[in-house]
Amino acid sequence: MNKYAVIFDMDGVICHTNPYHTIAFERFFEKRGLNPTHEEYAEHMFGKSNSYILSHFLKRKVEGEEFLALEFEKEALFREIYADHISPIDDFPAFLDSLKTAGLKTGVATSAPRANLDLIMNFLKFEPKMESIMASENVTKHKPDPQVYLKSAENLGVDPANCMVFEDSVSGITAGLNAGMRVIGVLSSHKKEELPPCHLYIDNYLHLTSQTILDILINEK
Repeated sequence: MNKYAVIFDMDGVICHTNPYHTIAFERFFEKRGLNPTHEEYAEHMFGKSNSYILSHFLKRKVEGEEFLALEFEKEALFREIYADHISPIDDFPAFLDSLKTAGLKTGVATSAPRANLDLIMNFLKFEPKMESIMASENVTKHKPDPQVYLKSAENLGVDPANCMVFEDSVSGITAGLNAGMRVIGVLSSHKKEELPPCHLYIDNYLHLTSQTILDILINEK
């Protein structure tokens, strides 16, 4: 079955990190006299790149050395806040093991910095189970551009049409669909009706099987 692959986003897909990103951004922006609403965060933070988020809320283009410094400040805050709260979305580890047992290739493709991914991978111990690992540093174009998923497919040696993506955001789902992949929407950050059409929607991995994934990949062409 190694002609098929499953690629996971991280935030909101492997772990429910978005509440902690919100806390980190609240502290970050509060220092600068800004207080975005939770509705604004939901629309302009979840699934978005830091370059977009910072530029949007600071209302100016943030780039170069300034961007790197501000991104590091915010993400260091996140890691400090989240370090004692790391936990996977229900049954993710067992589901990942079932995919490996079934012979599927697996990867992770996040818009977050590698340091965030390392924090979570080191705690949950899933790095050895991923044949492709992609973070924000590995791409020049961010979701909804499909670059991170197309590069993941290349790393895995699998045709994009034979890849399944797990995503929780509009931009991430759009990136997966733009890459020509099947997409499962994880309802951790948005309701089903707020997301683009997916092949399946889940709240967690409790009742999901590798056979369900294979059925979608093989039959829904």
